[in-house]
Amino acid sequence: MKKGMIGDIDIRLGDCKDALKSFPDNSIDLIITSPPYAERRKHTYGGIPAGKYVEWFLPRSEQFFRTLNDKGTFILNIKEHASQGERSTYVLELILALRKQGWLWTEEFIWHKKNCYPGRWPNRFRDSWERLLQFNKQKKFNMYQDAVKVPIGGWIHNRMHKLSVNDRQRMSAATNSRMGRNVSRWAGKETVYPSNVLHMAGECGNKKHSAVFPVPLPVWFINLFTQEGDLVLDPFMGSGTTVVAACETGRRGAGMDILPENVKLTRERVKQSAKLLLPKRKVA
Repeated sequence: MKKGMIGDIDIRLGDCKDALKSFPDNSIDLIITSPPYAERRKHTYGGIPAGKYVEWFLPRSEQFFRTLNDKGTFILNIKEHASQGERSTYVLELILALRKQGWLWTEEFIWHKKNCYPGRWPNRFRDSWERLLQFNKQKKFNMYQDAVKVPIGGWIHNRMHKLSVNDRQRMSAATNSRMGRNVSRWAGKETVYPSNVLHMAGECGNKKHSAVFPVPLPVWFINLFTQEGDLVLDPFMGSGTTVVAACETGRRGAGMDILPENVKLTRERVKQSAKLLLPKRKVA
């Protein structure tokens, strides 16, 4: 077993810009990560200025592009901050720069934090959502939509009880919006595809790290874009939630961080997950 490996999980100390150079081309199936946001985490990650964020990020995303499988997906969790009465534009600038680097910006998911606590500002309201930007190297990529289907809900039984003529064919909306529907197509279905808005509570129980994913968030994307045995990378792994999710879903995982305490914490979490899932497996 390689140094730093715990079963199928590769945990490394170092900057992903350098650590990824030892990874082969096209070797990673999914990258899901939340890098330090601009002008945040000053005492841990340096607080990268918004004006220099794109310059800082691109050498790292260059390695992401090289190592990601041609049919793989890159999910970037990031959110612009408000300062001096207006929103920063660095996320928009980063999207444009990534497109010039060769990435396709294929989708944008919204993570709605259901347990967001209230706040008060003179010119805005509390943020209760974050971006999850999807990038790919080509238009055809691996996506397993059936793995994330959700229950259709009770509305269908009431609506199907008495279908109108309009419900049995594709009819244009009365508002002339050119939007059509055929409600009868949902008859007999128990599950449907979800929307691109994910309603998940933020993590409150992990007090050892200041910015933590809830485990179900990376699990959802892992199920959508990978299959068992695929390799999932978090190049800014923090407390290791993504690699823990990879372990729990039967994927291989890799993660790296510049802080030794995060590497130690991740190793502890992965070991615990591995012991719970595979009690007979030897864990280093």
